[in-house]
Amino acid sequence: MRDIKLVEVRSELAAGTRGASMGIDALKVASLDKKSDFFTKFDPVNVKDANDYLWRGNEHPYAKYIDGVYEVIHHVYATIRDLREKRKFPIVLAGDHSTAAGTIMGIKAAHPDRRLGVIWIDAHADLHSPYTSPSGNMHGMPLAMCLGIDNLEQKQNEPLPGTVAYWEKLKSLGGDQPKISPEDIVFIGVRSTEEPENYLIERYGITNISVAELRASGIELAASKALQILKNCEQIYISFDVDSLDTSISKGTGTPVPDGLTVSEAVQLNEELIKDKRVCAWEIVEVNPTLDTENAMAENAFEVLESTTRSLVQNF
Repeated sequence: MRDIKLVEVRSELAAGTRGASMGIDALKVASLDKKSDFFTKFDPVNVKDANDYLWRGNEHPYAKYIDGVYEVIHHVYATIRDLREKRKFPIVLAGDHSTAAGTIMGIKAAHPDRRLGVIWIDAHADLHSPYTSPSGNMHGMPLAMCLGIDNLEQKQNEPLPGTVAYWEKLKSLGGDQPKISPEDIVFIGVRSTEEPENYLIERYGITNISVAELRASGIELAASKALQILKNCEQIYISFDVDSLDTSISKGTGTPVPDGLTVSEAVQLNEELIKDKRVCAWEIVEVNPTLDTENAMAENAFEVLESTTRSLVQNF
């Protein structure tokens, strides 16, 4: 069995709604409701958040709380780098999705010569920068950080000099070079994008396996396609945003989008993907119990978390 470490990141600075910092504890409540001993099996590592910035006021309209987001991503980066250097397998439980940038940066810093592929299971592409974001919410920017892409061709905003300085620091965390290449990203379930993101997806030919395609081909073939696209990558990181699930399941996430995956599909998909021995980290994000009733999203998300971890353990 791999030496698994749970990494808990209770940051919600980069989300548009409040409450994602409570997502991890909602998952723990869900485990109790399901009478599961999951959280007794693995030693957790708690990453320091910077949620106190929420009370300081935002000075960066096109990249909200970027000063605090930088702190958190730096903490995540250092934590994941150290775990991967020790050959630990991080299972990351995070609030908002911006911290995924720190996970990618940490994986890359631990093994800079290994080509890193990303499977991004999400309703959103998260390819915005402060120059293109319509909301300024930084959970829509982690992949752009890791790609080192500003997308000035689609510029919509004039970020402040201080914002730009932090953005440049974020892109260079763990080294000045891009951490991943566009051809080494596979989207699954992305269905809510803006024009600047569509421009990048088309320009770089980034694959998006839609929910309809996944259902038409079957989950095994969809997973096989994603892994085949990343055939030249020596490491693979999987990030699962719960807003990839359909809104009929729950609206307990900051940016729910209709026409998503069922819980059963999400379970089977993640179980299948994590069997690949190149997978070196898995992550679940954006559970927000304050937007929910009966802790429904956390219960469904916990089912995905527990089953994926079980598949990981059984296959190694």
